[in-house]
Amino acid sequence: MMQVYDRVLPTGGKLTLVWITVIVALAVATLSALEAVRARLLARVSSHLDRMLAGAVLDRVLSRRAQPGGLAQSQQFMREFDTLRSALSGPAATSLLDLPWTPIFLLVAVLIHPLLGLLVAAASVLMIALALRQSRRSRALEAEARAANLQAYASQDATLRRAEAVRALGMRDAIITRHLQDRASGVAAGMTLQESAESYNGLTRFWRIFLQSLALGLGAWLAIGGEISAGAIIAASVLLARALQPVEQLARSWPQVVQARQALAALAELFASSPGEATVRTSLPAPQGKLTVRKLTLRSPDQTALVLRNVGFALDPGSICCIVGPSGAGKTTLARTLAGAVAPDLGEIRIDGASIRDWPADRLAPHIGYLPQEPSLLPGTIADNISRFQTALAQDRGALDAGIVAAAKAAGVHDMVLALAQGYDTAIETGGHHLSAGQAQRIALARALFGEPVLLILDEPDAALDSDGEAALQTALAEARGRGATILVVTHRPAILSIATRILVVRDGEVAHFGPSEEVLATLRAAAETARVVPIKREAAE
Repeated sequence: MMQVYDRVLPTGGKLTLVWITVIVALAVATLSALEAVRARLLARVSSHLDRMLAGAVLDRVLSRRAQPGGLAQSQQFMREFDTLRSALSGPAATSLLDLPWTPIFLLVAVLIHPLLGLLVAAASVLMIALALRQSRRSRALEAEARAANLQAYASQDATLRRAEAVRALGMRDAIITRHLQDRASGVAAGMTLQESAESYNGLTRFWRIFLQSLALGLGAWLAIGGEISAGAIIAASVLLARALQPVEQLARSWPQVVQARQALAALAELFASSPGEATVRTSLPAPQGKLTVRKLTLRSPDQTALVLRNVGFALDPGSICCIVGPSGAGKTTLARTLAGAVAPDLGEIRIDGASIRDWPADRLAPHIGYLPQEPSLLPGTIADNISRFQTALAQDRGALDAGIVAAAKAAGVHDMVLALAQGYDTAIETGGHHLSAGQAQRIALARALFGEPVLLILDEPDAALDSDGEAALQTALAEARGRGATILVVTHRPAILSIATRILVVRDGEVAHFGPSEEVLATLRAAAETARVVPIKREAAE
């Protein structure tokens, strides 16, 4: 601009104009190429961060859910990680990288005239002050909207997983109304935040245009006094616009900066609350299955009550222990804790004398077979689920396939699987094939038996089984006991109780009775007889 107004127009130098145009074209081409390279670098940084940390984040999320009081928003952490990655390659990162150029433009403005430099500096300070003010105003609204939306999404996800029950029980309208109420606070906070942002954007747009016009006016004032040239008038306006551009762009993308900051804080809290393996542990020999539990104590997720209280018992290899008790007594929680799905607050669990804390989780888990109350099959093929998704890691697929078939035969589901259209390669969950409750439970039993674990923990394994399934279950338990496995079964079925060697009675999170099955059953029958006789005697006396 300065060359055109100060050199070309007064002299009519067309050749000068041509060469200025060539120089400008080269400069703009260089700028465009550098911006393209920067965009690719930022995208690759985001991709590299995903390769470096995505697995670690997933690992910490899984570890966190095993911690006492693990947060319900665990599934949100990967979204937080993706939010952080997006911010690193989005306009917020670009504007942050452009921001250090503002002092350069300020210096050039000072070289033209100190007053122009002062105007550029004042305008930059004003825009930054507006951005900081907006940040303080939006912080609380961002947190409120995020928390409300998180709760709403979690509720919706849980409802969608049970959509059949919602339709069958006529709850659709009520559930929709409830979800709309859950979303209301988040939508209101989001709308308030958006209105605040629009007001701020309008204010910054006004100041940018006004200050650019003010720069023209100041340049004209100085040109009239002969302090700068006519070309410097336009140059002052251009410099101001370039100096304010990254500030304004950063202000517009500030919500993304706030979200990235919240995501970073959430991920930092995740890594701090669920530390990984700090040291390499000495490898222990394969366990034989002797289980010892001492003073096992676990609080409820909200930390207000004790779900398990000083639970203690011991089992030798080859034992079948049935865990019984009234509903809500803590049987399922005990099974989950013994399986390593939940970490206790106090107490210890030892296998062959070694605390389970001395075992790296990925080395101990293959020796434990766990069947939760709900089968919890994951999206993938039947072979994937039975093998505990070792199909993604196996180097010897032939040996793995043999192990899968052996586990299926042990659970009595081999023929059932072969009867499916694609056999072991049948996709479930997301594959369009829906297993019945009994089929899913039997496949989950095969998963628990995979690899012939020495410790079997089964939570209501016969809840959805027919007579054939019950027979297959008893056969599987007998075979597992025959090879020396230690077996714990949460059940109420007499068929399982009849083959138990030990019975553990749980009431209110405590061990009420534990011992050989005949002795415990006799004690329970005597207590039931006493409870039945006493009211009869009282009625006769009255």
